[in-house]
Amino acid sequence: MLDFATCDKARLERDPQYDGVFFVAVITSKIYCRTVCPVRQPLSKNVTYFQTASAAEAAGYRPCLRCRPETAPFSPAWNGTLTTVKRAMRLIDEGALDGTSVAVFAARLGVGSRHLSRLFQQHVGASPVQVARTKRLQKAKRMLDNTDLKISSIAFQAGYGSLRQFNACFLEKYRLSPSQYRKKYGTLKATI
Repeated sequence: MLDFATCDKARLERDPQYDGVFFVAVITSKIYCRTVCPVRQPLSKNVTYFQTASAAEAAGYRPCLRCRPETAPFSPAWNGTLTTVKRAMRLIDEGALDGTSVAVFAARLGVGSRHLSRLFQQHVGASPVQVARTKRLQKAKRMLDNTDLKISSIAFQAGYGSLRQFNACFLEKYRLSPSQYRKKYGTLKATI
């Protein structure tokens, strides 16, 4: 809940500590701003406060063209390209890159595939495909360790298109087939 007196004090002092914490909406102009906006301060009776830019817009206010509230700290624009990468990582965790191309995945994010690859290289140090491959393999390994599911079931639940693909990837990384790994290191075997 926003306290009017605290918000008003922060606005009048243009306190950067509150930048992005709440937004100032000017009733007479129907514009909303950040607390650090350099425009002439309106009278306190002509302002109201919103916790988010979305709430201000929903109430009929438009963003200030000088302070650009959409770039306030902690907004997606302020986080820059990292926002796209974080969203992509979340979708990869959900299996969005399993069985589809990087181009289709990038289009879903609203960027080109080359740009997405550059962003991943910059922020993650690996391509989207490499990230998806690693996550699939880690998920499969956890299932091998902690379940007694058939290896074919694990392959498909982890996002592999075929058992052959799963076996090849696992053998390449661990130098053991999934069944050899399970026999040698399976934790269920030790608890039975």
